[in-house]
Amino acid sequence: MTTKPEQRGEATWRGSFDRSADRPISLLVLISSALLSYKRGSNISSSPQAREKQRIMDHAADAHRTDLMTITRHVLNEQTKHAESRGDFTILLSHIVLGCKFVCSAVNKAGLAKLIGLAGETNVQGEEQKKLDVLSHEVFVNALISSGRTCILVSEEDEEATFVDPALRGKYCVVFDPLDGSSNIDCGVSIGTIFGIYMVKDKNEVTINNVLQPGKNMLAAGYCMYGSSCTLVLSTGNGVNGFTLDPSLGEFILTHPNIKIPKKGKIYSVNEGNAKNWDGPTAKFVEKCKFPKDGSSPKSLRYIGSMVADVHRTLLYGGIFLYPADKKSPNGKLRVLYEVFPMSFLMEQAGGQAFTGKQRALDLVPTKIHQRSPIFLGSYDDVEEIKALYAAEESHA
Repeated sequence: MTTKPEQRGEATWRGSFDRSADRPISLLVLISSALLSYKRGSNISSSPQAREKQRIMDHAADAHRTDLMTITRHVLNEQTKHAESRGDFTILLSHIVLGCKFVCSAVNKAGLAKLIGLAGETNVQGEEQKKLDVLSHEVFVNALISSGRTCILVSEEDEEATFVDPALRGKYCVVFDPLDGSSNIDCGVSIGTIFGIYMVKDKNEVTINNVLQPGKNMLAAGYCMYGSSCTLVLSTGNGVNGFTLDPSLGEFILTHPNIKIPKKGKIYSVNEGNAKNWDGPTAKFVEKCKFPKDGSSPKSLRYIGSMVADVHRTLLYGGIFLYPADKKSPNGKLRVLYEVFPMSFLMEQAGGQAFTGKQRALDLVPTKIHQRSPIFLGSYDDVEEIKALYAAEESHA
């Protein structure tokens, strides 16, 4: 049989390649064999005492890997500081954490499960497909009611407050945005859950006024961000701590203990598309950020459009997050109870400030559950600057 020229050339090329590889491969085999022999020899020659010492060291390493500060352990540690505590608050937080884990799982597979479709669509079995933010709302409502520790729930997804059945009531009110930034779901931007917790004096006499309290009365607040990792940031009124979900354990592990925001930052975060509708102080502040007159470097603009992601960056790196009132939204855009209050609570606990343009954010007393407000929050010195500009405008009025 005659071999075609190209086949002959290919065979020659392969042969020369194999022969040239013979020596390196043989050398690699020899090295591997020598290392294996050395390892076996060292094991054989090691004394019983050395093997026992190695076993103890291995056990110590395993023990260290399990000595982790989980969010459950952290909350239980905080509970021991209050002698009167009965564990109700701890149980409530554990149900919130469970809801966050469930939503995190749903967010991760949203595209595959078609959870980013419009609510009202049906699947092949004729079952209704739930949009992710609707699903998240139902997850948290069910988790909070089943805890047996709540009496009123206020959700961004529900026009009316939910009053828990008297048989299942507890002494806590929870306000929450089940999926903040849900308009960004389709493009994979970080989104999150925001929550705040109040306590009522008498769970048997509950009215809507029990949640229409100033933010300074909150017992705890936090958010869970679903992004490159799942991060839960929590404050129970004693500093701010960040926990990251370890998927292999199914546990939130303390990764950012005692978060403190820098006193002054180099970043400002605002939607500059609304610039033509801003008031004087906001326009002057942003102008100063871009063109400082004191010789300092200009601030960097970073704006994601998802409050959880923007505030998380501000909390860690410093700077200021602004969502001011403007001509289109004279009362602001963000909701007081479950966006402004929880984030302001966290920011103050981390050493920053939160300001509405008229007053400290946490002093605001809401009159409606979905009331809106302007907000400026972040590093202490940066918020002081915007406060000074509003004070100057008021003095000239």
